[in-house]
Amino acid sequence: MSSLFIKNIGTLQTPVGNYPHKGEEQGQNQVMRDVAIEIREGIIQAIYTSEDLLPEEEDFDMILDAEGNLVTPGLVDGHTHLVFGGYRQHEIPLKLKGASYLEILKSGGGILDTVRKTREATFEELYEKSEEFLDEMMAMGVTTCEAKSGYGLDRDTEIRTLEVIAELKENHPMDMVATYMGAHAIPPEYEGRGNEYIDVLCKEVMEEAALHKLAQYVDVFCEASVFDPDQSERYLKMAQALGLGIRIHADEIEEMGGSQLAGRMKAASAEHLIAIGEDGIQALARGGTIAMLLPATSFYLGKNFAPARKMIDAGVPVAMATDFNPGSSPSLNLGFVMNLGYLKYGLTPEEVLTAVTINPACALGMEKQVGTLEVGKQGDLVIWNAPDMEMLCYRYGSNLALGVVKKGQLV
Repeated sequence: MSSLFIKNIGTLQTPVGNYPHKGEEQGQNQVMRDVAIEIREGIIQAIYTSEDLLPEEEDFDMILDAEGNLVTPGLVDGHTHLVFGGYRQHEIPLKLKGASYLEILKSGGGILDTVRKTREATFEELYEKSEEFLDEMMAMGVTTCEAKSGYGLDRDTEIRTLEVIAELKENHPMDMVATYMGAHAIPPEYEGRGNEYIDVLCKEVMEEAALHKLAQYVDVFCEASVFDPDQSERYLKMAQALGLGIRIHADEIEEMGGSQLAGRMKAASAEHLIAIGEDGIQALARGGTIAMLLPATSFYLGKNFAPARKMIDAGVPVAMATDFNPGSSPSLNLGFVMNLGYLKYGLTPEEVLTAVTINPACALGMEKQVGTLEVGKQGDLVIWNAPDMEMLCYRYGSNLALGVVKKGQLV
């Protein structure tokens, strides 16, 4: 039986519980000093305080010395577009000259440029590239992530993308949750025929993805020039009928009812929400929908930051993610997202930790396995080169992860 003992933890900080933390509870963490953790067969068996009698170190296969540093749960990145062909660095000059996201999209760039390159890529090429991304994420403290399709926009490439994610789930230490996002853009062959394309997505791809368990969730880009609320609702209702969870890209560029739709349909999460208004915030609160905020995208595009404080005050559970993708957030650094949550959203370190652990875990349906450090949960944790969460939120641009443990194994 594999076993790990982590000793000399200066500070252990974690949310507690298997549910979305909202309102005041978003900022409530358990903080323990001078503790040790026992993990066997990948599961936390005990958390010892300085007053407890510690087990014999000879009883463990491996001993880790945290050397007085901070330990938190493994981070959860709840929104990535991990699998894609090519890159889009050539769009930077256009953006610097003032071209908007939708202007670049209409000119054949943006998502559609990545679609062309993803369709051309083989399974092996997509797999190897994505595997390297997972290694990079894990080295920075991420132990669970979501991965979306959406750069194929046709049956074969969307299924191939989901199959890449499925094989990565089998072979990589990272826990992964797959989201089918065929409704990411309207491909050129369906220009002006958005309703017909929605039918194709549902009948030719979504049913197959559900049947073969290639996706646990679906997502849709509800935005001007992409999919309107009516089209988005039709797509999401089909997903629900197939037993799939739903999430929605909403109110990123303009407020057009996506957040209200998310709340009304009780979506697991609503993503972006830069332009959300009061009605949308209240709808998310009523629906119990988690706000998946993406501050690195606001930073990279020079846009406004989502009103995170208003959401927390209104009782909306807030999560944060990288939105890793080749166009609007080419970074896998969830630590930097934590810095932005602290500096640009004005969240406390405790609220930040909740936003990158238990709340995204809930949005992914993984709350019983990951997101907190408690007896009975997976032994997923990070030893940081920091004494406390304040330092972790304060230092930016550096990878402060000294050691990452996944299911009781040092990775």
